[in-house]
Amino acid sequence: MDATDGLVRGGDGALRCAWHGNLPDYLRYHDEEWGWPVADDTRLFEKLCLEGFQSGLSWLTILRKRDNFRAAFRGFDFRALAAEDEAAAMERHLADAGIVRHRGKIASVYNNARRAVELAGEHGSLARFFWAFEPDMAERPAVMDWASLRAMGKTPASTRISKDLKQRGWTFVGPTTVYAFMQAMGMVNDHVEGCVCRPRIEHARATFRRP
Repeated sequence: MDATDGLVRGGDGALRCAWHGNLPDYLRYHDEEWGWPVADDTRLFEKLCLEGFQSGLSWLTILRKRDNFRAAFRGFDFRALAAEDEAAAMERHLADAGIVRHRGKIASVYNNARRAVELAGEHGSLARFFWAFEPDMAERPAVMDWASLRAMGKTPASTRISKDLKQRGWTFVGPTTVYAFMQAMGMVNDHVEGCVCRPRIEHARATFRRP
């Protein structure tokens, strides 16, 4: 990696954001998921929950446990989770070594599932709610280089979303967590200039039909 540009060359010869370190599973996530626009409510709920679990940990840890999280939390079907007996589920989850056994974060999934049902009922879908916060170009760096990316821990848009969600009773949705969610769901394109995926995602975002 050139520390000045945040890029690394892969085995295929293409330049990419360096943060995946050319690890095969992390590389697939970088190429096939991170930054691609998402409008599916279940996937959006999953992404926000997993970003909450990631707090204080590495994303790679969460990614490598993602299938276990999906099995534990009903594929992140928030309507099914909202109807589940949380107390009984808690004991099961705390005994599950395949996930992050943090009582507060586990409880947050169930709390947020109930809040998600309310939010989808009010706005028609989670996607419609979240995409309404998409930042305009004035809030974005003119060039998404390595220095800009490192400075993007939270933004005015992530702060607005976080404040709205917290007022609705959501938990583990601070502005930094929400910004990581925005990056993952494709609300912003934070692949750095020179990354082979950046123009692909720019095209996907240009053709994506907002909810």
